[in-house]
Amino acid sequence: MDDTRYISSTTNSPTPFSTKWEAPSNIALVKYWGKKEPQLPKNPSLSFTLTSSVTITEVIFTPSDKNSFGFDFYFEGALKLDFYPKLESFFEQIKKYVPWINGYSLKISSNNSFPHSSGIASSASSIAALSMCIMDMERTLFPQIIDPEFNQKASFLARLGSGSAARSIEGPVTLWGKNIAQVDSSDLYAVPYGKNLHPVFTDFQDTIILVDTGRKAISSSKGHELMYNHPFSDQRFVQAENNLANLFHVMQNGDLDEFIKIVETEALSLHAMMMTSNPYFILMQPNTLEIIHRVCEFRKQTQIPLCFTLDAGANLHLLYPKSIKKDVRAFISEHLVIYCQNGQYLFDEVGSGAKKV
Repeated sequence: MDDTRYISSTTNSPTPFSTKWEAPSNIALVKYWGKKEPQLPKNPSLSFTLTSSVTITEVIFTPSDKNSFGFDFYFEGALKLDFYPKLESFFEQIKKYVPWINGYSLKISSNNSFPHSSGIASSASSIAALSMCIMDMERTLFPQIIDPEFNQKASFLARLGSGSAARSIEGPVTLWGKNIAQVDSSDLYAVPYGKNLHPVFTDFQDTIILVDTGRKAISSSKGHELMYNHPFSDQRFVQAENNLANLFHVMQNGDLDEFIKIVETEALSLHAMMMTSNPYFILMQPNTLEIIHRVCEFRKQTQIPLCFTLDAGANLHLLYPKSIKKDVRAFISEHLVIYCQNGQYLFDEVGSGAKKV
């Protein structure tokens, strides 16, 4: 693994700078579950980048007289000390690759467009937005950086803070992890799917069904750790590789029946690994299962290509083509809202990735 090309120069001319970026969350279709150091995936993953579920982060870089590094973090206007350990770990990971940062003090201000604990991976969008701010500063110091290198290194840095954040830099479909389907794929960063994406997937819809907005019983980091000695981990990694290869072709040919089969199998396989780890844990709730049954029955009766997926939690993402949005939204409001906590659900769709605000 050659990561030395991501180490930037230092600079003797610290520059005050302010920047603001918006980065979206993403929903994995082929799931990443299990990792190795330094924050590398045990299997490749493929995801939809979202549009409306975003984190907006502003960073003010102030040169430090002591040539040291420090930061303050504000979330929705309030100083949030409980975020510091994760951020401190992130900055320790990336300092090797952005050594110039040691000459700055950072004021980080962040806001989400979606409710906290709403079933959307906020770590992905928040770390991705912060990484884009850092890379914007680096490009100010070193203007020779071109766009492909800019996005690739941003994904590389984001990965060190949150694996799934690597997939939130670009869109509408990204892959993270070395695989046989995409020749330029890498464990170090995510890459966009490319130019052969079938039109049906360029405006795919995602409605997030909020079953339980409380804190998860176990963190994703702990869940990943439980894959180390999992009795079925080797088989799972092979399954994910095969599913990604098959889904890669589906993203070209637009076969929605095969898309549904792979995506739902991946979601249930992820939760099966949780339920068979030691110690085991169950994140799905009774209403999660009820919605799954309702979705499958609706699809069977109407032949409408609606499918579900889940991340590491109880909430569901319902995925469907834009052309059937009216039918699906009517089904949700008439038959699924009773299973949502406080009747909550969020509409989203696939998007193009991070952008400067």
